[in-house]
Amino acid sequence: MKGGVTNQAVTVADGLALSGVYHGFDDTDVLTDVSLAVGREEVLAIIGPSGTGKTTLLGLLSLFDDPDEGTVEFGGEDVWSLSERERLNVRRQIGMVFQEPHLFDGSVRRNVRYPLDIRRPWADRIRNWLPRFGHRSANPVVTEQLELVGLDDAASRHVSSLSGGEAQRVAFARALSYDPEFLLLDEPTSDLDPRNTAVIEDAIETARSRGVGVVIATHDMHQAERVADRTAVMLDGSIIEHGPTQQVFDDPTDRRARKFIDGELIY
Repeated sequence: MKGGVTNQAVTVADGLALSGVYHGFDDTDVLTDVSLAVGREEVLAIIGPSGTGKTTLLGLLSLFDDPDEGTVEFGGEDVWSLSERERLNVRRQIGMVFQEPHLFDGSVRRNVRYPLDIRRPWADRIRNWLPRFGHRSANPVVTEQLELVGLDDAASRHVSSLSGGEAQRVAFARALSYDPEFLLLDEPTSDLDPRNTAVIEDAIETARSRGVGVVIATHDMHQAERVADRTAVMLDGSIIEHGPTQQVFDDPTDRRARKFIDGELIY
């Protein structure tokens, strides 16, 4: 690969990976020969200019889209060669947090509990919904995730009363509520103040310590340095640099990556 990037950890045996992926929209190439992987219990940051394909890459890792060429692998298996049911089971092991929270109308508790409810058999769901007009006991999983993001005292609040930072913290708690093996974050703190950013970053570290593999696309290079074990630099739909975070920031092998990290305009 150009720029001296090694094909490191492309097929992590128990990880989530892209291998030789090409993808585009309306005859426009967005990703070109992308190979990248994240293992459990690590944080991978993807940095690069706007429009370089970071969100598209996350969309492929989350199985929202299938690649035009190449493979998306989970535990060493090509997920798009699996049956629809098998692929759904894989999809349920991947959580996603978008730049905008996209919460449901209702309480904080209802939002965080929703992924748990939809994974239950219908009979259990109906029994669970019957008491909705009366007292509803707290779910310990929901409580735990809200504690993780510092909102355990806000469970009964309607989401319309939340600040933008609080809403994003609820979205993060919701993504972790069903215990995914991998968590994908698309610019999760780009619109947040320092306090809410710190809460999200602490929650990322907690998720990692629980064995979750995390991929975060971010414009904030300082954030990548703070939270990521490895960092990949994207430019024009390709990975031009990839390695341990401090190595990427201190001694990148690709001159374009060096210019981007130094704040020079290369796009």
